[in-house]
Amino acid sequence: MAKKEKGINAALEDAVSQLLTQVMSDPMASITDKTKVLDRALKLEAIKLKMNDDEWGSGFADEE
Repeated sequence: MAKKEKGINAALEDAVSQLLTQVMSDPMASITDKTKVLDRALKLEAIKLKMNDDEWGSGFADEE
């Protein structure tokens, strides 16, 4: 069995980027459509930041 690659699928990143460009430039797209696509793009960026931050979530194990 092949080892699963880590990280975000490049095709997914490209698809979200293209969708964001298309929807934002479409004069017929509603504000709801635009905010949904923008939300998905921001969520993808947040996930990428979490993946690159080695200390993210490490505070949960600390006892105070």
